[in-house]
Amino acid sequence: MASDLYELGFTSSCLPVLDLPQADSHAVIGDRAYSTKQGPIMALARSHVAGLMEGGILPVMKHIPGHGRAQVDSHLDLPVVNASRLDLEQHDFPPFAALADLPMAMTAHVIYSAIDNASPATTSRKVVRDVIRKVIGFNGLLMTDDLSMKALRGSMREKVEASINAGCDMVLHCNGIMDEMEQVAEAAPLLAGRSLRRAKQALKLRRKPVAFDQKQAALDMQAVLDS
Repeated sequence: MASDLYELGFTSSCLPVLDLPQADSHAVIGDRAYSTKQGPIMALARSHVAGLMEGGILPVMKHIPGHGRAQVDSHLDLPVVNASRLDLEQHDFPPFAALADLPMAMTAHVIYSAIDNASPATTSRKVVRDVIRKVIGFNGLLMTDDLSMKALRGSMREKVEASINAGCDMVLHCNGIMDEMEQVAEAAPLLAGRSLRRAKQALKLRRKPVAFDQKQAALDMQAVLDS
């Protein structure tokens, strides 16, 4: 994957997915999750990260602090998770804490009612500053999930301002609609202060890809699938 991305000029990828799915959660995370158990998620994600970085691609862990309990698709609606804070800290947050050394992370458009019953993580100062930065211990560059998703309310300007005010370093906009892109570009501040330092620190971790034999890698993968 890193080799393919690097050849096309990409420098980062929004992986790994550290969400811990529940039996009654929506299928939007689905097979993007590595497992339904913490241990395999952490181990596979760490291996995936190593492969990306060896291939010259910076990882972005998501969806911090956890999208696995969401019962609706945040592309279309706003998920509200009513689990206790203790359950969240014991089950949902640990995969992110285990990889808190990664350079970048993406927020979840999810309300965690035990922490902030009014705002989703992306626009919640409580979640960003108390949970993501302190409890999970992530100090890298924090970007939003796509602001054009229906989970977030308000105009593009309002979404940008709410995200930045909550403590996100960067905003992400993905649908390619020019009018929305212009609104986001106009509202988003230039990187400065801590956000700029985090971005520079992330970029320092990029390195030239190691030699990679795609044909041999394809054979190795097939051997694993056949075993």
